[in-house]
Amino acid sequence: MTDVALLVDVGLSFRDDLGIGGPARLDRKQAMAQLTMVKALNLALTEVMRENPNVMMMGQDVGIDEGVFRVTEGLLKEFGEDRVVDTPLAEAGIVGSAVGLCMKGFLPVCEMQFDGFSYQAFHQVEGHVRRLRNRTRGRFTCPMVIRMPYGGGIRAIEHHSEAPEATYAHLAGLKVVLPSGPRNARALLRAAILDPDPVVVLEPKAIYRAFREEVPDAPETMPIGKGVIARPGKDVTIITYAAMVRTVLEAAEELAEEHGVDAEVVDLLSVAPIDNDLINASVRKTGRAVVVHESYRHCGVGGEIVARIVEDSLMYLEAPIKRVTGYDTIIPFFANEQNWLPSSAKVVSAALETVRF
Repeated sequence: MTDVALLVDVGLSFRDDLGIGGPARLDRKQAMAQLTMVKALNLALTEVMRENPNVMMMGQDVGIDEGVFRVTEGLLKEFGEDRVVDTPLAEAGIVGSAVGLCMKGFLPVCEMQFDGFSYQAFHQVEGHVRRLRNRTRGRFTCPMVIRMPYGGGIRAIEHHSEAPEATYAHLAGLKVVLPSGPRNARALLRAAILDPDPVVVLEPKAIYRAFREEVPDAPETMPIGKGVIARPGKDVTIITYAAMVRTVLEAAEELAEEHGVDAEVVDLLSVAPIDNDLINASVRKTGRAVVVHESYRHCGVGGEIVARIVEDSLMYLEAPIKRVTGYDTIIPFFANEQNWLPSSAKVVSAALETVRF
């Protein structure tokens, strides 16, 4: 089975078992379309904007040019310039304006053109977006979504390959989700827009068009803060999210076929909140853990996950926990980018070291 086929097959099976915004099992006869992540995100935006006239899209080039990655394709034509707003190149202005719109009853979806540019709006996010409910003692909320292309893997220039999930996850009052495929991207973005509080949606650009997945015609949502088992196993737990799910599933296939190691893969889908129960249930079953993410190791989300396992499941561990992450350097350009990012080979090595301890 190819890596893409494995990801699609496993993804559909575990989502069927969990159910997404509906019954425990999805109807297999339900109409399905094969979509990329870009198309699935576009579907979520279109659906919610049709359902609720207060939902609006705003950001640089989201209207006439339909976004750098074409996630907002067709929205201006259908909903008009009052609801699909091409803003100036001013990230603080985009997010700051959205705060006021939230207080007037709108549900703004802000697009940061690239994750590295989102820092220009950080004061607004830290000082206002995440604090509004607390500051007003619940009189106002900030039901805003901040979308941004996330991570490396596309041979981009500086500031275009950031992985800032730990920065945003550290801010109380924000939710941070990271989809790993078309179907959960559509479901999570829809859930984020409908959430009464601010949500940062980090969309892994490396898999925007890397593969297709069946996405039902009927709208779906997923609960924010709940992960899923992307691949069941018994020998070692590998915890990851976003584009690294694809990498880890490739590693898990190699571990099974070449080394006889049955790896369980946990896809967190959210790093604020983190699904503590799912992580610890899996680790208690396997007794071993590897954590994989593409951002820096120092103060990364992986360190938080390791701490939670040690606090809650230390006595179940049969081996030290391993981390496979990016390096504590700026992500390099072009020729060296893939050497910097975690690879399936690095995941296999870490898992084998843990299993053979």
